[in-house]
Amino acid sequence: MTRIRVESFTISLDGYGAGPDQDINNPLGVGGTDLHQWFIPTRTFQRTHGARDGTTGIDDNFATRGFQNIGAWILGRNMFGPVRGPWPDLSWKGWWGDNPPYHVPVFVLTHHARPPIEMEGGTTFYFVTQGIHDALDQARQAAKGLDVRIGGGPHTIQQYLRASLIDELHIAISPVLLGQGERLFEGVDLRALGYECGNFASSEKATHIVLRRHGQ
Repeated sequence: MTRIRVESFTISLDGYGAGPDQDINNPLGVGGTDLHQWFIPTRTFQRTHGARDGTTGIDDNFATRGFQNIGAWILGRNMFGPVRGPWPDLSWKGWWGDNPPYHVPVFVLTHHARPPIEMEGGTTFYFVTQGIHDALDQARQAAKGLDVRIGGGPHTIQQYLRASLIDELHIAISPVLLGQGERLFEGVDLRALGYECGNFASSEKATHIVLRRHGQ
């Protein structure tokens, strides 16, 4: 059965999942890259970006599980690129170059239609203008029984949390302070929505927490 998952989403000690002022030079907002000191050195990350090896252990175990059994992704438009409003042209094809690390269909939430983009390695970006439920319906169908991963950013995850559509949520808490940006759980009552801590583990660079809805 298809499950809806958030994986390897990192927040700061003060609760921010992205820094302020995202632009072409700051894909995660100013200071946002500092959140991922646990993730970037891992073997999983390094291999998806063309390197031969990286660190193993707790951090890599969580990074690896984030790609297991995933048949489709959903991203907010900010996760796809820094362009706002109507697409000025079709030249922007994401942050990742010709071979993005997804290798499955990716559904991008947007208010502005755009034709699909077929990339190398099995990734195709589809642009969904009818909201989170339509994107999830399409992603479920594309996943063919595998799981759907909600990739972010914070606002996108909030929408799926408030609709009680996320079955499992892996959060990594990084020991940094951002001071401003987008808080992941702003206005979200996880307890009232039925989420509870399933397990947790700590490394030198992050505390990993897995939240599940009751009955999952």
